This record gives sequence, C-alpha cells and structure tokens, in this order.
Amino acid sequence: MAVAVGLGVSTGAGVDGVDEASLGALVKLEQVLPSRLRHRVRSLRAFTVNATDGAPSVSPTLLTALAAACRDHESLRIGYRGHDDLESRRVVEPHRLVHARGRWYLLAWDRTVDEWRTLRADRINVRTPNGPRFTPRELPGDGDVASYVARGIATATWAVRARATVHAPAELIAGRLPSTIDVQPIDDENCVIDVGSDDPMMLAGWLALLGADFTVEAPAELLDALRELSDRLRRATRPSH
Repeated sequence: MAVAVGLGVSTGAGVDGVDEASLGALVKLEQVLPSRLRHRVRSLRAFTVNATDGAPSVSPTLLTALAAACRDHESLRIGYRGHDDLESRRVVEPHRLVHARGRWYLLAWDRTVDEWRTLRADRINVRTPNGPRFTPRELPGDGDVASYVARGIATATWAVRARATVHAPAELIAGRLPSTIDVQPIDDENCVIDVGSDDPMMLAGWLALLGADFTVEAPAELLDALRELSDRLRRATRPSH
C-alpha cells in the first residue's frame, strides 16, 4: 500500500515521463497483489485527486545533470530565463535540488551577483562543459535547505520589497511573523527583516501591525503608503464636531 501511495503521488512530481512510468508500475503492482489489497489500491486510485497548479515539468536528464554538479561541487555555466522571458548568462555553484509546490528548484551561489539564489529548474539551460570545482559555501542561518528555499519561493513574486529595521529584539519579532520571513538580529534591541507584498498599502499596514517602531528608507511607493496610512490614522483619532 505504501508503494502504491508513493507511485500515485509521484505523478505530480513535475518530471517528464514520470506520470507514464508510475502508472505502468502501479498497474504491474496491482497484478501481483492479493485481492483484498488490490481492491484497496483501486479505490485509492479512483477516489484520489492529485491537485496540481499546472507547473511546468523538467526533463530527468536536466535534474540528473544538476544533481551530479551538486554532488561533485562543479560550477555550472547556465542560461536562466527570468520572469520577463529574457535569458541571462550566469555562473553558479550548485548546492541542492529541492522539490516544492509542484516545481523543482536549484539552490545555488550565483557568482554573477555574489548571492544565494533559488532558481527554477525549468528555466535553466545548462551550457557544457561544466566549470571548475569549488569549495562548498555554508548556507546562511541554520543551514536548513528546505526552509531557506521556502522563504525564497514565498518572496520571489513580491511586487514591492523593503528591508525594514525594527527597533525590537529579534526573538520578539520572529514570534510575530510567519516562518518564511527571515529575522536578522542587529543587537539585543534591533533587528532587520526583508518583507514584501503586491500592494504598498497592504505592506504599510502589515508593518504597522508589528507592534514596534521601525524604519524603512525605500522604496518610494512604500514610503508614500506609510505617510498616507499615518494621515488616515491621525484623522481617525480627531474628535468629531
């Protein structure tokens, strides 16, 4: 039963050819199961819906190449297609492959910008041959790859981004935020958070709900939203006549 469940789940793995291979394996498995278990497996198939968001699949050849580069600590020369469909050339140090939310991601150190980046595998075009070997870097924070990538995915689509200095202890602020928001302590009384939203006014209101003083210097649309929110709240406290 565990194997049958695993084969059923794998049909949403986002890898070219896996759906057909998993279905074929599941059919063969049913043929050798006792009648009692065979009926259970068929019920499982008939009444289970694999909800996917139409995420693009990737070839197993690409995933194998990326995984091998991670294993051998070989840098990669890649073309990467951004959200604007324009391809940029990069040199990266691959760290780990992660499957999340129906998509495959490569966590890598991007030498082009000297930063850690979470790259969608379906947008990667590997250029051969691989580059020279590298010494693996330590991932920031506690080294939890899954959490780091989850934070990167959560923030990737923000239209408005800001880096806010919050004048409160990091432990206090971390307890008021989702786990996907990284809180970096400055000292015992201040910390920094990277936040964002699709709407500057929503972000302004969200920051106001932190329950602590904070400072932001950009972007301009967030500063305008904070001023507007401040004026609105001030008007709300004026006595009516």
